[in-house]
Amino acid sequence: MWKKEDAKPEEVSNNSATPVNSATLSGSATASTPPVSNALPSSSRVAACISQGIRIKGEVTGSEDLFVDGVVEGKLSLTTNSCLTIGPNGHVKADVLAREVIVRGKIEGKVTGRDKVQLWSTGQVTGEVQTDRLAIEDGALLRGRVEAGRQPQPSKTPEIKASAATASATSKAADTTSTALNSGTATAN
Repeated sequence: MWKKEDAKPEEVSNNSATPVNSATLSGSATASTPPVSNALPSSSRVAACISQGIRIKGEVTGSEDLFVDGVVEGKLSLTTNSCLTIGPNGHVKADVLAREVIVRGKIEGKVTGRDKVQLWSTGQVTGEVQTDRLAIEDGALLRGRVEAGRQPQPSKTPEIKASAATASATSKAADTTSTALNSGTATAN
């Protein structure tokens, strides 16, 4: 049989080893195994990364945050609530679309930030910028066309009027066609 006194030293030795092992295990578990369901909310905001030594030519799409510190040429489109950050070493020659675009490097092309575009002091944009909100720090470089601010809602009214005009023109054309058919039919008899 065992005594309580014998168990205490074992517990102490196990407890002292446990933090070291759990720290080691958690560090290696994070790198090699998928995150536990409790960690999902915090890991969903971690940005994917195109690092400095990577060069991509083509179309990049996704629904997660993205950090670009390498070179991307082509098209870069992020959906939903994604944030695109161009790092200080990043160089993008592409049309860019994301909810929020943060520029610390260089972009050449059309930049569309649905909510916001930020140009940090090291940022350079050459091309067109279209966004609701634009923030530019001292030292940033912006060359091209800028369209900032919310689009006015009355712009939908001309579309409705145009579609109504098209519908009335179509119905008049249909009346003319039926009249022509009737007169053609009358002439044939």
